[in-house]
Amino acid sequence: MGIPFPVRILVADDHAVVRSGLRQLLDGQPDLKIVAEADNGADAVSRCAEGDVHLALLDVAMPRLTGLQAAREIARRCPEIRILMLSMYDKEQYFFEALAAGASGYVAKRAADKDIVEACRATMRGEAFVYPDTLKRLLRERLRHRDSAGGPTRLGLLTARESEIAKLVAEGHSSAEIAELLVISAKTVERHRANIYEKLRIRDRVELTRYAIREGLIEA
Repeated sequence: MGIPFPVRILVADDHAVVRSGLRQLLDGQPDLKIVAEADNGADAVSRCAEGDVHLALLDVAMPRLTGLQAAREIARRCPEIRILMLSMYDKEQYFFEALAAGASGYVAKRAADKDIVEACRATMRGEAFVYPDTLKRLLRERLRHRDSAGGPTRLGLLTARESEIAKLVAEGHSSAEIAELLVISAKTVERHRANIYEKLRIRDRVELTRYAIREGLIEA
């Protein structure tokens, strides 16, 4: 199947000014059109599931579901939708997790004004796109740390579901609220919470919030 014209785009970012800036950059292109916006990861997934979206631009750090968590869910539910990640930070963790989550590219927000149009087009062509300076730095870091001693990061100890629940707990949601959002029982949420605390060797939500900020699950 060829590239649709125009490419219908969902922009998900919890900052209205960022969404407005991306709209100005993309809607001026004849082949690109923003048709939907979301200010959190869960709404981005829901909007994609409604159909009529070809490309999802997802900020890495968003409420309810992070961009990475939303990307995994969109890739599972709507595999025909291409995904491009956006971030304020050039973190190795985000880059490799974005690829693992199903994204085709990664753009640093500070370079979006010059790279976002080509990134969208490359993603729709089925090509990978990574901000060049970011790629060079991340690959250097990966090579430097590849053979270093030590186990996985604490984030790597959590399952995808545990990471999702850790984010929601850190945001202050109760077990009942999380259960309703994820369509599971409150008892299951509590079991996951206990496992999270044990795996991360933490005692309470304050420590979990510090961990979530440090790992990029939520913003400070």
